Amino acid sequence: MDKETLKFIAEHRNDDVRTLALQAARYSGVDMREAVKQIEGWQHATVKLPEWAAVEGLLYPPRLSMEQCSSSVTALYKASLMQGTQFADLTGGFGIDCSYISRNFKAACYIERSEELCSIAAHNFALLGLQHITVVNGDSAEQLHTLPHCDWIFIDPARRDDAGKKVVAFADCEPDVVALRSLLLEKADRIMIKSSPMLDITAACRQLGCVEETHIVAVNNECKELLFILSHSAPAVPVIRCVNFHGNNQQVFSFVYGESSPSDYSSEVCGYLYEPNAAIQKAGCPAALATTYGVKKLHPNSNLYTGDEYLPTFPGRIFKVNALCGFSKNELKTMLDGLKSANITVRNFPDTVQQLRKRLKLSEGGDVYLFATTLADGCKVLIRCEKG
Repeated sequence: MDKETLKFIAEHRNDDVRTLALQAARYSGVDMREAVKQIEGWQHATVKLPEWAAVEGLLYPPRLSMEQCSSSVTALYKASLMQGTQFADLTGGFGIDCSYISRNFKAACYIERSEELCSIAAHNFALLGLQHITVVNGDSAEQLHTLPHCDWIFIDPARRDDAGKKVVAFADCEPDVVALRSLLLEKADRIMIKSSPMLDITAACRQLGCVEETHIVAVNNECKELLFILSHSAPAVPVIRCVNFHGNNQQVFSFVYGESSPSDYSSEVCGYLYEPNAAIQKAGCPAALATTYGVKKLHPNSNLYTGDEYLPTFPGRIFKVNALCGFSKNELKTMLDGLKSANITVRNFPDTVQQLRKRLKLSEGGDVYLFATTLADGCKVLIRCEKG
């Protein structure tokens, strides 16, 4: 970029990019298309990649690549699981995962079929002091044949079809990791595959085989990605690790996959209500959770648990139960008398939050939490709580 465009970017990096794009005619000496792309990329990075946003001179890719790249939180988590001498990232993209993971290796290879992204990655790696990364512009499936043996290979298949529509299944992604599985295991001791959080874990483990661990990663109680670690020494039943990052806190829960459902369910709502975080809800591990924490699930199809003890280490939201009622007019009137607002959640209940809020005539917010759910005996109840 020329000096005038660089100056414009520095002076307008906090401005609204849509407004800037409409003002291109006022700045004839500025490459406005590139300026808007860099400003928008930096603005995304301040939230998603604050460490990168603090480095002057980094280049940012088009919006889609910024939206698809890992955050610094999830990239650091992946890096914490991998170390060795030789590493290869077969689907380099913007280079976030490669930049964080490669710090744990003596040498790294970044492979990406987009020439533009390769140029951006090479420029950024140099500014970040990552001279040990070799940038290769090429197709990962082809490059894999000549790749030297690695301690770890990372691959994040593209999850959009030719029409730009999002896809989930391995067979619909590019490259198809199931088809490449044998070659991947030949080229590395361990392979980490990143996939959509919408993917069915049971089906994925069955398709991949050799799954040593599955990691479900959530940030602020929203599932962001599934990670499958493959190796020749994988056990018959993989370990599932659920992690949820919330601010500076990290909730982790691990269990062995293939467990059965709880043998029994609670016949009543006890003193505390427990709602597992999004990673655990994705995992579907009711027996392991109930056994580990001594709680009981309210219903086979709910994601709510109850117990008499306060469990501060429970991986999810904790509520103190204040009252419970059915849905007759008199019961609701007694429990909700004088209440104007509440935070409403529905679990295994026929109404939506919006429908229930309208029915109860409550605005959103406040310190009261209401859970509408169904108990194991089929009874539908409203539980009034406060944060535990």
